[in-house]
Amino acid sequence: MSAPSKPSRPRKPASKAKAAPARGRPTLYQAAYAEQARRLALLGQTDAEMAAFFGVSEATLHRWKHAHKDFCESIKEGKADADAKVADALFQRALGYSHPDSHISNYQGEVIVTPITKHYPPDTGAAFIWLKNRQPDKWRDRVEAEVNVSGVGALAGVYEDAMKRARERQAAVLAERGLSSGVDGE
Repeated sequence: MSAPSKPSRPRKPASKAKAAPARGRPTLYQAAYAEQARRLALLGQTDAEMAAFFGVSEATLHRWKHAHKDFCESIKEGKADADAKVADALFQRALGYSHPDSHISNYQGEVIVTPITKHYPPDTGAAFIWLKNRQPDKWRDRVEAEVNVSGVGALAGVYEDAMKRARERQAAVLAERGLSSGVDGE
């Protein structure tokens, strides 16, 4: 005998399924944070400093970057703008530049404003930084030398000979002073 079959329940269509309720703590992110983050990046703030500004951990800031494309893009835009301004200032400093200015003086109680042009000579340090970053193969700080290791065996022999002579000198000095060297089993 077969067991009686259970009556089947009708299934709900998939389109009417309820969305899963949100889990965890609600996010502190606000849409206005994207513009604030761009401005902070323009000021040269690091991710850790931005996280402290928003009152969250650095990990939370990174999650916001992944979850909110506009937030991530605004930070990238701010950092790129700041880097471009610094690069331009470094370039101007490396080449030297001039700009209009005013000299203000007081002659017999009368204020005199004289237009002048200030000149700044090229800065070799700024030029070096610029070239080191733009052409690292030619302007790097350290020079890499190629070492030929084919004569390692001969070099090891020279080293052993030098060490043997040093041990003999040490033993002779200690013997002269009447002390035991403790070297080579003495």
